Amino acid sequence: MHHIAIIPGDGIGPEITKAALMILEATGIPFQWEMIPMGESAREEFGTPLPNQSLERIRELKVAMKAPLIVPKGAGSVIVQRDGHQRRYSGVNAAVRAEMGCFANLRPIRSLRGVQSRYTNIDLVVVREITEDVYTGMEHQITEDVAALIKVITRQASERIFRFASDYATRAGRRKITAGHKANNLSLTDGLFLRCGQRVVQEYPGLEFEDLNIDNLCYQLVRNPESFDVLVLPNQYGDIVSDLCAGLVGSLGIAPGGNFGTDVVFFEAVHGAAPDIAGKGIANPVAFILSGAMMLDYLGLAVESNRLFRALEQTLEDPENRTPDIGGRCKTMEFAQKVADILTKDKK
Repeated sequence: MHHIAIIPGDGIGPEITKAALMILEATGIPFQWEMIPMGESAREEFGTPLPNQSLERIRELKVAMKAPLIVPKGAGSVIVQRDGHQRRYSGVNAAVRAEMGCFANLRPIRSLRGVQSRYTNIDLVVVREITEDVYTGMEHQITEDVAALIKVITRQASERIFRFASDYATRAGRRKITAGHKANNLSLTDGLFLRCGQRVVQEYPGLEFEDLNIDNLCYQLVRNPESFDVLVLPNQYGDIVSDLCAGLVGSLGIAPGGNFGTDVVFFEAVHGAAPDIAGKGIANPVAFILSGAMMLDYLGLAVESNRLFRALEQTLEDPENRTPDIGGRCKTMEFAQKVADILTKDKK
């Protein structure tokens, strides 16, 4: 029995959570789900979007699936009180990752049959460092008209993310690491990140290493995305480029992600909470379902993960089964039921 923490999230979160859990249960794997309050619903009950008891329970269970949380624009930093100390973070997602001790955000970008895009053969992975860079929350209001922030890059975090990416690439049978940076202008911060990558990847003789300025990397991704394998990026670049890559395969609605730490791992859709369509039953659950497939891989259930992926693609091949954001009219739970039916039939 796999005991998994579930964060239903805000906006469309509860809807895509219900869909994803139905499909994961259809694999026949024994799960025990534990719902963890977090986000705006938790704020209403506990006065904070990140209750300490929720964070502690996730640390105990060690594996979680997190639906999107609402991130109000310009809402400022998030404060977490723990062990008598106050911790300030740049936003709710940064706070969750930091409190769980996660340092690597893994975002596979893969073409899916049945989802139209300009490209049909993309299979790359974005590995994003998520503990530092400009997302550390060190912003300062210097005057009424001037604000500044501090960009932090450390050797420890940079070497750790390149080692994580290299280990992942080796296990997954991938061959090339591409580091994205702006070392030509930011010679100290991005320069350190680049030098750490060059040094670490040398320890893996089966891997090729290349580096590209971040602007050139974006240009090359649009021109020839099939040439990339594993991208390793500092926090902010990784945030932006992973969304760009989702566009290459057709939609943010099909982009999954995982956050990895020493003790805790949690899986999430890359997209946001989309409160404007919440409750309408039209949300695309594919990204969260694929995040569930990533979780199965992490749990050592690669066969079941592949079964789920095949059932998902088989469902998407029929235009009638697609949700509105990818050109169809199918409802969220109707789509989930079709995938679950394929999985149930496949078990027999």
